[in-house]
Amino acid sequence: MDFVAGEIIPINKPYTWTSFQIVNRVRYCLSRKYGIKRFKVGHAGTLDPLASGVLLLCTGKATKRIEELQSHTKEYEAEIMLGATTPSFDMEHPVDATYPYEHITREMVEETLKQFVGDIAQRPPLFSACKVDGKRAYDLARKGSDMQLAPKQIRIDSIELIECELPKIRIRVVCGKGTYIRSLARDIGEALNSGGYLTDLIRTRIGDYKLENCITTEEFQEWLEKQ
Repeated sequence: MDFVAGEIIPINKPYTWTSFQIVNRVRYCLSRKYGIKRFKVGHAGTLDPLASGVLLLCTGKATKRIEELQSHTKEYEAEIMLGATTPSFDMEHPVDATYPYEHITREMVEETLKQFVGDIAQRPPLFSACKVDGKRAYDLARKGSDMQLAPKQIRIDSIELIECELPKIRIRVVCGKGTYIRSLARDIGEALNSGGYLTDLIRTRIGDYKLENCITTEEFQEWLEKQ
């Protein structure tokens, strides 16, 4: 493989690592191997620290393909806790409100999920990298802002209920670019006349790149030496 000319490296991002930390780790290893101080490495599609799974890294001239790769269909497995909400829509922040969930049944969940398939408007979480007047939304949120971001058009191809052990449910989502699974968790909770937040998220696929074919961060150094 010619990493200097450009390659796409599918990485299995571990839980709590940021996408930027993965880029730095891979860039450091490549710089040492090839003796290049500033090795060109970028990622195609950020994963939140509290998510794991497929993260595509591009090296060299392959970084020109980042926008193309970001537009590919993505697949996720997500666990949602119903009956409560958090400011970030995931476990980065503690629960800020609780709601009844005893009225929810598996049949209700299955019917509700159908509402979110297709082209829909979704409001991104304030704790996100979206820009508002040139500033990152999460910076405004950390300063105490409670503003609502404008909804964006997204596409969800399918949602499948994998497990239903109320108040927790686990779903598989196939979707297009720009979809926030955290927002989907919140919206599903609201549609069920309750609350909802994300407790686990795994990206299992980007286009043809699948989780089972990804390299872990622990394996990367050894894998690189064999190339």
